[in-house]
Amino acid sequence: MDAQFWHDRWLANQIGFHQSDVNNYLQQYSAQWQLEKGQVIFVPLCGKSLDMLWLLDQGYRVIGIELSAIAVESFFVENKLIPTIRHEGHFTRWMLDELEIWCGDFFDLDPELLPTVHAVYDRAALIALPPEMRPRYQQHLARFLTQGAKELLITLDYPQSLISGPPFAVAEKEVLTLCETQFTVESLSRIELACDNGKFRQAGVQQWTEQVFLLTRL
Repeated sequence: MDAQFWHDRWLANQIGFHQSDVNNYLQQYSAQWQLEKGQVIFVPLCGKSLDMLWLLDQGYRVIGIELSAIAVESFFVENKLIPTIRHEGHFTRWMLDELEIWCGDFFDLDPELLPTVHAVYDRAALIALPPEMRPRYQQHLARFLTQGAKELLITLDYPQSLISGPPFAVAEKEVLTLCETQFTVESLSRIELACDNGKFRQAGVQQWTEQVFLLTRL
């Protein structure tokens, strides 16, 4: 899986991963961050997520990173927002008040380009990546956080042998392995649900497990 895969998905509007409502787990567990208003939340692989608007409404400063220019432009157009746009190196930076989205490759983003990040929100980033990319992703993400900063991570698990992602299956055991040297891991919620994805149901996935983790940077 390479960058072109995601560019093609957005170009074809094949974005089943996009949610039309604010994520329930975010609303339920955001207090676990223990943040003050004005502090910075980093949203990797943010797409055009409405969760960013909700976070802004809570008084936080929000910084997203997204590969697809189509996704970033759609976010601002669909929400009737007019950003300031600047080109910075390999990135295009879209800014409006307490929100900014960096358009470019997450792995090229230097943490020094951002202000201090107080928390991370990962709803659909880790599970969007195949197994061979996930260690690199989590290691790079850790570079944006200082000791004690927290990440809210939402994962999905199902029999990966039945169908290939994305979204990919990420079991709790893998989360523990990915984070063992850089984070403590606490499971906040684990719920088994009927699979509501038609493609996955046709492949034999009848149930999947949604799990919410709170990671704390060591």
